[in-house]
Amino acid sequence: MFQKILIANRGEIALRIIRACREMGIATVAVHSNVDSESLHVKMADESVCIGPAKAQESYLSVPSILSAAEITGADAIHPGYGFLAENADFAEVCRKCDLVFIGPSSNNIRKMGDKIKARNTMRELGLKLLPSVQATTKSKGISQKAMEEIGFPLIIKASAGGGGKGIKIVHSESEFREKVRTVQAEAKAAFGDPTIYIEKYLNNARHIEFQVAADLMGNVICFGERDCSIQRRHQKIFEETHSPALTPEIRSRMQETVIEATQKLGYENVGTLEFLMGDDGEFYFLEMNTRIQVEHPITEEVYDIDLIKMQIQLAMGEKLSISQGDLSPRGHAFEWRINAEDSKTFFPSSGTIDSLHFPGGRGVRVDSGIYQGAQISPHYDSMIGKLVIRAATRMEAIEKSRMALAEFQLEGVSTNIALHKRILDDPNFIQGEYSTHFLPNMLESKQ
Repeated sequence: MFQKILIANRGEIALRIIRACREMGIATVAVHSNVDSESLHVKMADESVCIGPAKAQESYLSVPSILSAAEITGADAIHPGYGFLAENADFAEVCRKCDLVFIGPSSNNIRKMGDKIKARNTMRELGLKLLPSVQATTKSKGISQKAMEEIGFPLIIKASAGGGGKGIKIVHSESEFREKVRTVQAEAKAAFGDPTIYIEKYLNNARHIEFQVAADLMGNVICFGERDCSIQRRHQKIFEETHSPALTPEIRSRMQETVIEATQKLGYENVGTLEFLMGDDGEFYFLEMNTRIQVEHPITEEVYDIDLIKMQIQLAMGEKLSISQGDLSPRGHAFEWRINAEDSKTFFPSSGTIDSLHFPGGRGVRVDSGIYQGAQISPHYDSMIGKLVIRAATRMEAIEKSRMALAEFQLEGVSTNIALHKRILDDPNFIQGEYSTHFLPNMLESKQ
């Protein structure tokens, strides 16, 4: 058992980890930038250490500062949460060299899956289907002609080291192709330090489907049911549900078997998520693997009555999985609505002081958030300030419960996307479960 865990993150995920640790009897250390000194995760942790100024590069991404905080507080493990250093293989490696347990997969796992091109090649070797693609660096020549000949339009350009919806452009014609290639390469270089991109066939009416896995050090793997993450703005998820309205029990079972086999062959450990695009033909095409806990993990927890953060910690301690695939018994349906501090129409981030706040409640209503009345919403970090998680017996009940919960969710002082979520709930296609990654742009365009 770990005695003390340092949480190398902030906001709702830091608070979520603190709660899990407290239930397990493990002491916690919160790290924070100077603008986060009054944050809830700092108040709730057993100890806290300021690790730098507001700029993430000088605080939450500063490996020396985080390691120093772990040393002076006597922490024996680090939980990275999601974002920041969660998928940094070098950080995972240096933690272990400093006799700190990194609560996540091995640095080798992260390195294999962190580079999108390497991950695709690995998963192709393991038998997963991929969409046609070509690779390019800033020195690549003839990439335009090769992509157009081998892939055709529409296509999508992605940063190899990208994530979180960044470094992505969709191309519909030759006239815009070269300019967008240069744009993505420049964005990739600036954001991730690597200009390498890959160009992939773009599916117009695809569903974005992901599968949660957990693996122990003995080679045992379980795969939970899928999460449908198709409703996105600017290639970033804002709503997830489980199970997907598009999958039959037969398809789900087949994909779980496929995912388990690939995860075992990969030699993966701890929790992770394999993401796919599902085309009109019902085929699944591998996108990427996230080697961390996902933002949307609560809906899996609600449907399977488990605690994925506790599971992460137990697996990092070397424990065997306490459940097998046959033990997984889903119950009901779950939604997650990401509450962002942003304008519902322009998606422009909003910052300031929360003047008043009331969270919804009731059976099957969960709010994961680190905000409170009087809290400051900083412009320095991601705009997500909370997650409204709904669980009900059926999808239609989840829709009705979401309507009530969003109406009850009252927040003043900063703009939020709650109004957008209400519009989604009233859309006939959403109600019928008939949506794709084009759903939100089409809905917004039709309302103009």
